[in-house]
Amino acid sequence: MSNILSEAFETYKDNLKFVIFFSIPFVIAFLIPFFAPLPTYISIGGIFIRTSSIATNLNFISLAVILIATLFSLLFISFAFVAISLIVKSKKTRSKISKRVIQDIEKYISKIFLLLIIYTFILILANIIGYYLGIMTLLTSVVGFFLFIPIFYAPSAIVVDNKKIGRAIKDSIKLVISKPAYFILWFVLISVLITLVDEVMIILTGSYLSMYLTLVITSLLILPYFVIFQAEAYMKRFALLRH
Repeated sequence: MSNILSEAFETYKDNLKFVIFFSIPFVIAFLIPFFAPLPTYISIGGIFIRTSSIATNLNFISLAVILIATLFSLLFISFAFVAISLIVKSKKTRSKISKRVIQDIEKYISKIFLLLIIYTFILILANIIGYYLGIMTLLTSVVGFFLFIPIFYAPSAIVVDNKKIGRAIKDSIKLVISKPAYFILWFVLISVLITLVDEVMIILTGSYLSMYLTLVITSLLILPYFVIFQAEAYMKRFALLRH
């Protein structure tokens, strides 16, 4: 288990400049909802839309702004996923990223973009339904967690093997079920790490400034490592790459 952590960190460290550069879209993606005229709040390194107030005060303009902000955010996240995953692919296969792969980046981004749109739409739907049922937080958390399983390895499968979305989702489910330790480790570690960073920032800078510092640190330094972790764990399915 420690092997995957060290391998991911080695890739992260060896390509730190590129990783940080390709992580800038994460920062942009999380800041887009903040600058949009929406009811938002910041929590443990992320900016969230207050869907409870939206559910009762929704109009055409607010709906359009939410849609545009969400789509642009997901687009930047998709680009970051693809770029960082390609770093892992290049290192693991010990080959330079070919011209054809570069030309196919748009294809990878569009697939991951569509995948994230579907995931986000279902989450928003669960959030709104939960609001009217009085179980918004519980329902959204449960749906988000179990829906995350089918897409955990999907971006890596799309970038590494150029798989279609349906096949990538099926493979993600199979890998999580057959090797749940990687998924559990990823989920626990990222939760603990972001929480710790948030607590440290609150102690050092106060509750207001800490929200923004945690957001930047999470986007530039923490999320990229866990994207690498996902790609490394996905490529462990190749027998030759386990050694």
